[in-house]
Amino acid sequence: MSAVATEAPAGKADRAPADPLHELDPRGASEHAHLEALLRCWLLETGTPVAPGPLRIELPTAGLTLVTEVTHRSPTGWHRFAPVRLMGPGGPLGAAADPVTAVALLSTEAAVGGGSRPGGVPAGEVADLVERTAESVRRVATFIGDRRGNPGPPPGVDGFLDAEQALLLGHLNHPAPKSRDGISDHEAAAFSPELRGSFRLHWFAADPSVVSHGAVAGAPSLAGQDTVALLAGLAEHRTDDGRILVPAHPWQARDLLHRPRIAALVASGALEPLGELGPKWWPTSSVRTVYRPDAGVMLKLSLGLRLTNSRRESTRTELLRGLEINRLLDAGYARTTFDAHPGFAITRDPAWLAVDEPGRAGGPEVTGLDVAVREVPRDIADLRTLVGLVAPRPGLGRSALGELVAGLGAGAAEQWTADYTDKVLVPMLHLYAATGIGLEAHQQNTLVRLDARGRVTGGTFRDNQGYYLAASHLPGLLARLGEDSSTLAVVDDAIVDDRLSYYLLRNQVLSVVGCLAVDGLADERDLLAVLADRLRAALPALAQAGPGGDRLARRWLDAGTLPCKGNLLTRLHGIDEVLAPLDAQSVYLDAPNPLQEATA
Repeated sequence: MSAVATEAPAGKADRAPADPLHELDPRGASEHAHLEALLRCWLLETGTPVAPGPLRIELPTAGLTLVTEVTHRSPTGWHRFAPVRLMGPGGPLGAAADPVTAVALLSTEAAVGGGSRPGGVPAGEVADLVERTAESVRRVATFIGDRRGNPGPPPGVDGFLDAEQALLLGHLNHPAPKSRDGISDHEAAAFSPELRGSFRLHWFAADPSVVSHGAVAGAPSLAGQDTVALLAGLAEHRTDDGRILVPAHPWQARDLLHRPRIAALVASGALEPLGELGPKWWPTSSVRTVYRPDAGVMLKLSLGLRLTNSRRESTRTELLRGLEINRLLDAGYARTTFDAHPGFAITRDPAWLAVDEPGRAGGPEVTGLDVAVREVPRDIADLRTLVGLVAPRPGLGRSALGELVAGLGAGAAEQWTADYTDKVLVPMLHLYAATGIGLEAHQQNTLVRLDARGRVTGGTFRDNQGYYLAASHLPGLLARLGEDSSTLAVVDDAIVDDRLSYYLLRNQVLSVVGCLAVDGLADERDLLAVLADRLRAALPALAQAGPGGDRLARRWLDAGTLPCKGNLLTRLHGIDEVLAPLDAQSVYLDAPNPLQEATA
């Protein structure tokens, strides 16, 4: 993998006079967004220095060159680009590059170079990525067109849900961010948060012999006669024969009925499909977790679609992990963090239920028909998912965060960054220092608590999958639980440090910095300096929270490079991040530490 960035004098990055995301029609804006995401991936994963001005990416395998201009050079990686052209030996090949062609060329170049792992890029992965990129481009064009025509939330959509529906472009560093292979256009209208879709759940009645379940003390067991029905507003469809109601995403339900294990359960009478019943639910930004403003719970469902790099079906460990976190919190394992940071919380998943394959050697296997119940925080009206705040809004102006901060007046970008660091990021670092629990708190899993004016007052983390545990803390955690094993992802401390350097720093807080800078509200280096200052201020408290508790923050402040995930290479190697071993979960690489530019 190679690229050449034409050097330009260092200085303040300027935005392009005309932004293609805002000026082009929905299809053109979608194509440009995908080209930008692809270029960000390539530049990061090839280690190419980026400067404002002309950019040429040589493709020696094809004898071609991608040519564009860096219109906004971003230390955090949120680069912006002018229209991209494909050049041949005789000159331009068309007026503008096509993202599908571009991803085919760049992926082939990467594959010829062997990718990043022994054995190279598996056969068929380049073609698969090309296909998924084409699908993603088409979906995003639909999302942009629909949102431009209907920019405001419809009746019944509250502020929390509006933010969940804001992620039109998807991951800004992924070549196929909105690929959802297997969903038709008709289904997409109902199942896509970007289209403000809603749908009824498909329900099954299951014999208790094929159901496993769990709940923490004080939470209703999902195996109760009508518990799920009552929680989900389905009380009129009660079962009186001892069978247990199990909800499923409608797409998943249709797919499950074609799977041999589920078909056998249906044929035996142990499982009966009841169809789509009850009130409508809205998909959140994760697509598979559903919400109703009038319900007391959210439901996290399995969904066997490939979203970015993984099929989103819950594992048994993931379901059990939610209960373990509940027990740890109830036992006071994180009390010092919550005492020190009262505005910080963890959203709990207190119960789960799954249909199993009976009689399987080694124990039951989850069949893809399962549900985890997620609490609705009492202050949900004040919570906004970070990914919805920072998401670009093509054709509609600044991001929601940019619009909010612009309304707060002079110096608001710096203050918002400082408050976010103090009240969202630092509590997560404190939790890691005090307990060894590392949160996979990327943008979608991080909820920001805002006051009436839009200022940060705290935050919360949500996910029953994304919990790492530093191995050095395992004995203390087991002693608190009174158990001999943990469902948390127990790995070496150094690996947790690396993962948190990506999720907490690069993916989460630096998205705030990059977004505010792209929206023209502050110089990115000034915001990085604010972030660095607040991290330095937190060092004494982090050191006091636990032995070496300031280790990670000091690394962020001092290291020349930090780990970063390479989504292009991860995708080309066909890695499913849900199923892969933790030490090979994704392709990670070392990249320059953006915080070093705070003092440059």
